Amino acid sequence: MTDGNHNGAGDGQENVPSRQRRRFPGISSRAYEHPADRSALVALRKLSGFDTVFKALSGLLPERSLRLLFLSDSVRVSDAQFAHLHTMLRDACYILDLEKVPAMYVQQDPKPNAMCIGLDEPIIVVTTGLVELLDEEEMRAVVGHEVGHALSGHSVYRTILLFLTNLALKVAWIPLGNVAIMAIVTALREWFRKSELSADRAGLLVGQDLQASMRGLMKIAGGNHLHEMNVDAFLEQAEEYEAGGDLRDSVLKILNVLPRSHPFTTVRAAELKKWAATRDYQRIMDGHYPRREDDKDTSVSDSFRQSASSYAENVRTSKDPLMKLVNDIAGGAGDLGGKLRGKFTGQGGQGSGGGDGGSSSNGSSDRPSDN
Repeated sequence: MTDGNHNGAGDGQENVPSRQRRRFPGISSRAYEHPADRSALVALRKLSGFDTVFKALSGLLPERSLRLLFLSDSVRVSDAQFAHLHTMLRDACYILDLEKVPAMYVQQDPKPNAMCIGLDEPIIVVTTGLVELLDEEEMRAVVGHEVGHALSGHSVYRTILLFLTNLALKVAWIPLGNVAIMAIVTALREWFRKSELSADRAGLLVGQDLQASMRGLMKIAGGNHLHEMNVDAFLEQAEEYEAGGDLRDSVLKILNVLPRSHPFTTVRAAELKKWAATRDYQRIMDGHYPRREDDKDTSVSDSFRQSASSYAENVRTSKDPLMKLVNDIAGGAGDLGGKLRGKFTGQGGQGSGGGDGGSSSNGSSDRPSDN
C-alpha cells in the first residue's frame, strides 16, 4: 500500500507525505497498542455510562483554560507558522487515517517535551527545546507518537492524570487527604507508561524509519551530540540496566519508575526495536491490521488474556533478578531461601538455578518527559 494523491485528513486539502510511505486506511489503534494498554482501554470503553461520567468530570477539569492558555501564550502550528510541523502533522493524520487534524502548538520551553491532552478534542503541544533538538525524520516520529495518542484516546486519561496530580499537590497538607488520589495517580502512571510504548509504535508507523526513532530517543536522553553517541551502545545500556545488579537493584528500579509517567528512554528504545522485528509489525506494514469498524466487537476478556500472556512472557524472558526469581518460584525452583539471601547480598544464587543467565531482554512492549 503506497501513497498517492489523496485529500488531507478531514480538511479537504491535498496532503501527501513528503516521501513515499505506506498509509493505513481505517487502522484501529489496537494494531499498535501494547497489550496492557489495550486491555485497559477496551475495559474502559466497555463500561456502562463511561462517556457520561467523563462528560460530567470534564466540567471540573481546566480544559477550556488550557486551550485558552495555549492559544494566548504559544504559537499555533499552521501553514503560516511552523509550516514544516504542520506538514508533518497532516502527514501523520493521513497515514493513520485520523479524520480530524488536532490543533498543535509550539511552547517556549528549553526542555524537550511533547504531550497530547484534551477531553473533547485532543491538543498536541511540543516545546521549542524538542523542535530545536530533533531533525525532520526524528521529529516526524514524535508527531506520529502524539497522533497515536490522539487515535487511541489517551489524551482523555492524560488530562485526568495531570488534573489529579495537581490536585494531590493542593491537598497534600490535609492529613491523609491525598492518599486515595495518589493511589489513583500511581495506577494511571503505570497504565500511561505502557501507553507511551504504544505511542512509540505509532510514531514508527508514521515515520517508517526505525533509525530515526532510535536517534530521537537517544537525543532525548543525551542531547544533540549524535557524533558522540552510538545506537548499539545505547541499546546495550538498556540490557545492562535490566540484567544488572541483584534484588536490591530490582527494588530500586521499581521505586525509581513509580513517580514517572514514562518508561526510561533506553528501555523505550529497546522495546521499540524489539517490536519492529516482530511479525505483528510486518503484518501491519503489509496491510493486515485490525480495523476501526471492528472495535465495537472487541472482547474485553480476550484483551485481558493477551495482557496477561504478555506479562507472563516478560517475566519468563526477563533478565531482571527479581523477575527471574518470580519465574523460578512459578517453576517450583528449590532452595528459595538461599536464593533470596544470595540475591539480596549480591553473592549470586544458592542452590539450583542460582546463576544470572537469561534469554532475551524484557519485552513489556510502550517518551522526553511527555513524548
